[in-house]
Amino acid sequence: MNKNDAHWPAIFRGAKPVDISVVIPGSKSVTNRALILAAQADSPSLLRRPLISRDSQLMVQGLQALGIGIVQVDALHDGLPQYQLRVTPASMRGPAQIDVGNAGTVMRFLPPLAALATGEISFDGDLRSHERPLGPVIKALEALGVSIEHGGRYSLPLKLHGKGKISGAAITIDASASSQFVSALLLVAPSFENGITITHEGSALPSMPHINMSVEMLRGFGAVVNVNSQAHSWSVKPGTLHGRELVIEPDLSNAAAFLSIAMLCGGSITVADWPSKTTQPGDQLPSILSEMGAQISMSEKGLTLTGTGVIHGIDIDLHEVGELTPSIAALAALADSPSHLRGIAHLRLHETDRLAALTREINALGGKVEEHDTWLHITPAPLHAGVFHTYDDHRLAMAGAVIGLVVPGVEVENIATTRKTLPDFPGLWSSLLI
Repeated sequence: MNKNDAHWPAIFRGAKPVDISVVIPGSKSVTNRALILAAQADSPSLLRRPLISRDSQLMVQGLQALGIGIVQVDALHDGLPQYQLRVTPASMRGPAQIDVGNAGTVMRFLPPLAALATGEISFDGDLRSHERPLGPVIKALEALGVSIEHGGRYSLPLKLHGKGKISGAAITIDASASSQFVSALLLVAPSFENGITITHEGSALPSMPHINMSVEMLRGFGAVVNVNSQAHSWSVKPGTLHGRELVIEPDLSNAAAFLSIAMLCGGSITVADWPSKTTQPGDQLPSILSEMGAQISMSEKGLTLTGTGVIHGIDIDLHEVGELTPSIAALAALADSPSHLRGIAHLRLHETDRLAALTREINALGGKVEEHDTWLHITPAPLHAGVFHTYDDHRLAMAGAVIGLVVPGVEVENIATTRKTLPDFPGLWSSLLI
């Protein structure tokens, strides 16, 4: 049997309270943005505690293929080994072949950077990557004068012919399918000869916190960015980015599954190093989970969630924090009242169609999920044993593990897919529960 086809027995704990602390690995979103920015700087950067996962490794390998120097640096922090990466900028050139896997940040952030290289750069990835939207990035680059072969599909695979420079301009794009379309262009705009002004024209932008993250990180590397929120417009002036030392925040979206342990089993869990200020969408978890019945506190140790023994249903618009939906849906299926999760149509274009997948898998275990184009309505019902399929989606796998905490006999298909954003989810999960 292929190990990716194996079923992982979810760890059943039931109503046994916990008293645990967990260190969540670094944020994928912050890590991959930092790598893109560091690659353009005028001096080396040191990234402390970056994420080690499939998505981040694909980004590192893609940058190395373009000629950027990235090496691991051994270091100690508080007497313990700490993973660090030193990024040394260099002239980028092809030919190069870049594997994006199924990583949205890699498939969308690297082509604009590669357009600043000289030579031919080819991009391809997993089969699912061919189905994920990339058109706004391709069209924007073509409007900026970049030659791209894509067979008229405006998706992967593609071949880009870089000329070593981009003049920059004012462009309008429709980023309603993914905020990454805006971030992809913003992150490389300081290297354009004239900078860029990007205006979004279309339905509501999803995941605004991720665009805010890109803006704040650009400023942290020395870029000048102006934001006109009312006009849905962002301007970046041309200029030099400066290398820096940066500590990568823990991935707060990954924290959602771990916080669910105390929600469902009782007791408390502390997520170490929870940032006091962050642009990560996961920063909304404390308020969301409080509304669902948790007690939240902050201390020098981090964020502590204490379960109250009750999980309430919730009516919430998750448009800006859609990546939290799978874990929230798992909790909602086990709540004491119905939930309505709104504003999440864009999740159909992620690693899988997350609305369809959550509906199918929760209902297969006896749940009552109603699926609409833009929302899920979840009515709690007794759940039973069964296989929770993941569709190569790390967030689905974590949702299955959450349900399995209190539903005996749940098996999660292809738990290895969690390596996309967390190097050893099963090991970390087991260490807290066994």
